[in-house]
Parts: sequence; structure tokens; C-alpha cells
Amino acid sequence: MKEACGVVAIVAPGRDVAHICYDALYALQHRGQESAGMATFHNHQITVVKDNGLVSHVFADATLRALAGSIVIGHTRYSTSGSANWTAAQPVYRSAGSSGFAIAHNGNLTNTTALAEDAGLQFTSMLSDSDLVAELLAREVEAGHTLSGALGIVLARAEGAFSMVILEAGEVHAVRDPYGFRPLCLGRLGTEDAPEGWIVASESPALDVVGATFVREIDPGEMVSITKDGLTSVQLLEPAGDKQKLCIFEFVYFARPDTYLMGHQVHTTRRRMGELLAGQSPVDADIVMGVPDSGVPAAEGYAKASAIPFGYGLVKNRYIGRTFISPDQNKRAASVRRKLNPLRENIEGQRLVVVDDSIVRGTTTRAIVKMLRDAGAKEVHLRISSPPFMWPCYYGIDTPTRDDLLAANHSVAEMNDFIGSDSLEFISLENLRTAIQLDGECCDACLTGSYPAPTPVVLGTAGSRW
Repeated sequence: MKEACGVVAIVAPGRDVAHICYDALYALQHRGQESAGMATFHNHQITVVKDNGLVSHVFADATLRALAGSIVIGHTRYSTSGSANWTAAQPVYRSAGSSGFAIAHNGNLTNTTALAEDAGLQFTSMLSDSDLVAELLAREVEAGHTLSGALGIVLARAEGAFSMVILEAGEVHAVRDPYGFRPLCLGRLGTEDAPEGWIVASESPALDVVGATFVREIDPGEMVSITKDGLTSVQLLEPAGDKQKLCIFEFVYFARPDTYLMGHQVHTTRRRMGELLAGQSPVDADIVMGVPDSGVPAAEGYAKASAIPFGYGLVKNRYIGRTFISPDQNKRAASVRRKLNPLRENIEGQRLVVVDDSIVRGTTTRAIVKMLRDAGAKEVHLRISSPPFMWPCYYGIDTPTRDDLLAANHSVAEMNDFIGSDSLEFISLENLRTAIQLDGECCDACLTGSYPAPTPVVLGTAGSRW
């Protein structure tokens, strides 16, 4: 799976903030490795720099020095809607208004076709849903609305997931959709008594790395606007219910382990997943190991609760990002070998409990099991810290159709046979919810098929075409 994006917005009067934004984006690199970009406002002008590649590849020191100004937004991208080429990199810019505006977006809109048709546009000609929103905002601004007013008009018609940061002359806005599908938090630069500026980011580690203090999460439907004079907040969109629907896979897989979401540190919740999984699905084994990186905290929890020693069985190449799954089986296997390598002395002759976060198509998991057996593992027992992934996501995760989801079309026993493990067990949905310690405050549609917001397709049943 690939998550949608990471976004950052910073206002820090008297400081050139491009270097600060660089550090914040670097902390969010895991949320998108396709492209990166920034937009700054300085001397009545917005400058946008973006390109394909990692943050460190796109922004050299000379580039950052050229991005003068005390107001910036930034973006790291994976494509869930539109093209993956350079032209779809963000921020997206439009020249409407006195100095134009730029948008960076995390999420996925589900009614892009209807939005485009209502405006007399062909969405197929648009690069992304973010580009469509920019075009609709530009039309409202040209019609005489302020940008904040245009946001209220356009986003009231949008369906799906969006956490956006928008830059205009002397001001940034940060908006979260009414469900709160994708994360967004607010931090303070300086102290409460002597504030030096504000930062908005997808995850709290982006605040930590720049020395900002976490203030709170942006509420569903809220818009925060920041200038050199301070911060204001309005409820731009009516919240969709009394509980937000943050994606449950932020806790399982997407977010960094040091991130705080809804008052809970992700690492702690992942350890609890492993502890509950051990009680639910015990096995007689010699060592518990996690698949790096997101499977490791759950493996630690499983080992603690089961009293089976924790150990490392796989080494991850830190210079390879989250794997793009190739359609060719040989290339899939090669991709896994490039990313992971077994520790033979820890594995050979051992009965392994292997903890991973999820199974989507099953091809990567199958390759890992084969790698462990080739390294001499006596037994391989898979324990998965999420329930079976049975439904596609339409709110910002790039997942296959249901026909390609292994759990949607096969029993657990059939999955175990396909993967080649000695046993396979998934954490129950009840135990996952217990581990996160939230009551109905997450979207779990990919596990249950219960979608809290409209979807762009008519949903079928397992094994059927859409």
C-alpha cells in the first residue's frame, strides 16, 4: 500500500522558512516518495519549486537559499489520483487573485467527475484531484470571492478525504475534511509567551524536528488561517458526526511510530496490537521477529505477552523506500530481496513467529516466507497486526480493486497455502480497536466494507467485478 501524501505549512515572521520546511518534509518522507515541492511567498510573489524524487534530491542548499520568505507550504507525494509524472507534483499553483495561490493536498476526493462536470470541465484532462480543486478555487476567486470564501464554496461540494494547506499573499490556510480521514496537526514555534510562528503538518514528528511545540490536532471541518499577526480558526465545514473517522491504518502502518494521533503514540498502540495478538493467536515457537519497520513494535508486544524471545530476522536496506509492487513475479521477488535480507544465524533451524502489519495481494508476504525458508527456518508462523484487508480504500490509500485483494477472495486457510506459511492468523477487529483505545473514532472501511462517506463506485461482493 501507498499512502497519499505529507503536507506542511509554516509562518515565521522574520525568518527564511524554506530550510525549516525542508526538515519538516524530511520527517514526512515516509508519506510520499514520488515527488516533493515547496511554495513560498516573498516580495508580493509566490515561488514554487517541485520535482520528482525524494526531498533531499529535489532541494539542494542553493535551491533552499533562493526560496526566500517567512511563509511556506510543502508537500511529499504518492499518486492516488491522476498522473505520477512531474507535472502532477505539488504544490499546485494558480495565478488568480493579486498574487495567486498554491495548494498542497493529502487525501483523495471521491466525486471529482461530478465536480468537473458541474464546472464544465473534463476531469480526464486534469492531472489530479488537487489540480481540479485549484481550478475551481481560481474560478471563485476570479468571480470576486476571497480565497477563504472560495474554499468554503468549493470544499462544501467536495466528497472524500482532504487535509490541505493553501498559500496566498501573506497568509496560509489549513483545512481538514468533515470526517477527519487524514491527519493534520498544529504546532507553535517559540514559546506560548513569546511565539515565533506556527506550523501545520501531517504528523507530529515534523513539529519535533524543527523544535516546535505540539498544540493540537486540526478538527474535522476546521480551517486555521495564519498570518504574521497570528492565528484564527473557523468551522468552515460541518463535522460529519460526533466522532472523527481517522484512517485506522495510520495506527497500523502509515504513521511514524513516534507520531501522536488523537492523544496516542503510534508505537505504543502497535505494541498493544502485538500483545493482544499473542493472547488471541498463540503458537509454540523459538523466536518472534517483526517485518521492518512497522511490524517490529507489534513483534515486541507479541514477544512480551507470549514470553517467546524477541529477535531480528530481517535486515532492511534503509536506502530503499516503501516497495512499489511490480506485476511480474520475478521482479516482485527481486524487489523484496533488494529491500530485505535474512539474518541466517538467527533463523536457521528456528521456529519463527513473523509479525507483519498487513497482507494486501499477498505476493510480498509470500516472497518473505520463501526467503526465510531458504535461510533455514524450520517453521514460519505469520501473525498479522491488522484484520484481513478486504475492501479498497477511496479516501487516500492507493489500494487495488477488490478482485486483487487476497483476503476478499480467499479463506485464511487458502491464504496460508498460497503464502506458504505453517500457520496464519490475523488480529481481530475488536482487539485492534482495543489496542488503539478509541471508540468508533476511526474509519475501518477497508476491513469491514462500511464506508462512512460516499464512494465513487457501486460496491459489489467478494469475487465480483465493480
